Amino acid sequence: MSLTHFNLTTKLLERHQQQRFRQCKTHDSPQSATLIHQGQTYLNFSSNDYLGLANHPLVKKAFIQSAEQDGVGSGAAHLVCGHHRQHQALEEELAAFCQRPAALLFSTGYMANLGVINALVGRGDAVFEDRLNHASLLDGGLSSGARFSRYQHNDVDDLQQKLQANDSLKKLVLTDAVFSMDGDLAPLPQLIACCQQQQAALMIDDAHGFGVLGNTGAGTSEHFGCTVDDVPIYMATLGKAVGTFGAFVAGSQELIDYLRNFARPYIYTTALPPAIAAATRQSLRLIAQETWRREQLQAHIQIFRQQVLAQGWSLMASDTAIQPLLVGDEQRALQLSQALADKGFWVTAIRPPTVPVGESRLRITLTAAHKTADVQALINALAELRTNDV
Repeated sequence: MSLTHFNLTTKLLERHQQQRFRQCKTHDSPQSATLIHQGQTYLNFSSNDYLGLANHPLVKKAFIQSAEQDGVGSGAAHLVCGHHRQHQALEEELAAFCQRPAALLFSTGYMANLGVINALVGRGDAVFEDRLNHASLLDGGLSSGARFSRYQHNDVDDLQQKLQANDSLKKLVLTDAVFSMDGDLAPLPQLIACCQQQQAALMIDDAHGFGVLGNTGAGTSEHFGCTVDDVPIYMATLGKAVGTFGAFVAGSQELIDYLRNFARPYIYTTALPPAIAAATRQSLRLIAQETWRREQLQAHIQIFRQQVLAQGWSLMASDTAIQPLLVGDEQRALQLSQALADKGFWVTAIRPPTVPVGESRLRITLTAAHKTADVQALINALAELRTNDV
């Protein structure tokens, strides 16, 4: 049957007219402080490789050695015959790293969020989500069939009112720990107190905090000193600060046993390649040992914020590696992104529907792989654009 009645052409034309049409820009280099696109080298300030581990020699070596020994594909889902010794070791090491009894690997963070939420709640239950949550949390809540409610961003009072007004027996509160487009942190201590008072379970998505925050890099939960009782459902991804691929959920042994039996995206998906697990294990060791990476990243953040704010730019309230420069107008954001590209900087413009209308921005991300001179070069370029009113 033809796709004529699906109105694909009309919808794509609307995206073009709104200047929101997206397409991939292919690059030819590993993730690092630089990126090569169409033969030109750019300083890369758009990567989520926050600790500079995606191209680390020891991580690559662990991947190669495991691929030679264990093969490439895992061959099956975990519960069939795809669960390799490397997967088991990684789950145990992730649990220990997060100071939780157990952990479960998922192929992506999106799948982890959908899997956990749909396994825990359904019709007759209730889900409460921060208005700025990642799409995977929102989609998980909507697809679960539970009564769905969004509270104002980081507004615990609003959440409490919504919890009090809801009579569902099972209530699940979902939040990003570090918000991917704003870079700010969820107020975990206040959320925990609210959930405990209202007898709601709390799940956090720490995709952008794991590896970066906390004394050992164990994430936002460690940063705030939270226990497994405070945050019973902890999810984080492995493709950002860890530099590899995949995701995991950590919590009580009972929770993990339950998800292994009821989380459909886990049960019915081929397991990650064992070599990915081996590379991730090496990366975790580097995160624990090389504390200078987090320290260098924090130094970059402080330098960047101090000088860019002094130039008169509008930076959002973030102390993390995500430093959004708020522009507002979509066309203006695209112009600034292109102007920076002309100067040799790869900085992505973020526009609706990813962010609300009127809140287009440059999503600038800093990493431990950047040198101080790299960060200063970007600061100087922004000063030039500000002076010339580009």
